[in-house]
Amino acid sequence: MIHSMTGYGKSVLQLPSKKISIEIKSLNSKNLDLNARMPSIYRQKELEIRKLIASKLHRGKIDFSLFMETNGEATSSQLNKQVVASYMNQLRDVVDADDVTLIQMAVRMPDAVITDREDVDEEEWQAILIEINAALEKIQAYRSQEGLALESDFLQRVNNIDTLLSKVIEMDPERIEGVRERLNKGIAEIKEKVDENRFEQELVYYIEKFDITEEKVRLHNHLEYFSKTLKSSDSNGKKLAFICQEIGREINTIGSKANYAPMQKLVVQMKDELEKIKEQLLNVL
Repeated sequence: MIHSMTGYGKSVLQLPSKKISIEIKSLNSKNLDLNARMPSIYRQKELEIRKLIASKLHRGKIDFSLFMETNGEATSSQLNKQVVASYMNQLRDVVDADDVTLIQMAVRMPDAVITDREDVDEEEWQAILIEINAALEKIQAYRSQEGLALESDFLQRVNNIDTLLSKVIEMDPERIEGVRERLNKGIAEIKEKVDENRFEQELVYYIEKFDITEEKVRLHNHLEYFSKTLKSSDSNGKKLAFICQEIGREINTIGSKANYAPMQKLVVQMKDELEKIKEQLLNVL
């Protein structure tokens, strides 16, 4: 079963002194490209978070965000009263303003606020880890649901290509007969006598150059293999992309050998369906 690289998961943890919100978003990417945002207090756990996300999501452009809202009692920042008072005294000499305005200016100055460095409480961290895993489960479920929609679209387009291939197979004898008639007509127009046996040998050689029997068989096999891979237990977008390359190769060869306008129109339709598959494959995990 395939999975999309597009997904979203969110989980919220309410603690006595703070609220933790975790969001994970992902888009398509050739490799794992992880961007993590979190308060400085949790930076010491960033490597652990990255390893956890990489083990679950494997590939994609992923944005991880951990937001923290604290109440007044839980804040680790304190006003440096002496520094603020010093700033206000200095500002009075250069600014004609009331105390409220001076305080607003002073608290923006360097070292006006002191932030105590804290270690993450282990019990709190374990609770956060549970919520990170919950958000990962939600984004995986989202990816799985998107994968089902992609799978349905792929199967429909593969079926369309196979149907067009059936029309090519039905048309092939008519195409070969047309080639034979054009050659006979060309010989007749130059009004020259030819060795019938030699002509037949040359005709067979010429027609063999336009033979697409092997391409038809290989294309059908590639289409079946693509559908089978879609149903496998693992989601492997790179493998499906490789199979698409093989499908495209056979379609192109049929087109170059066709030498027959009605068949070439079918080839163009097959190429169109394949291009739509390739576009969507960029989003498959």
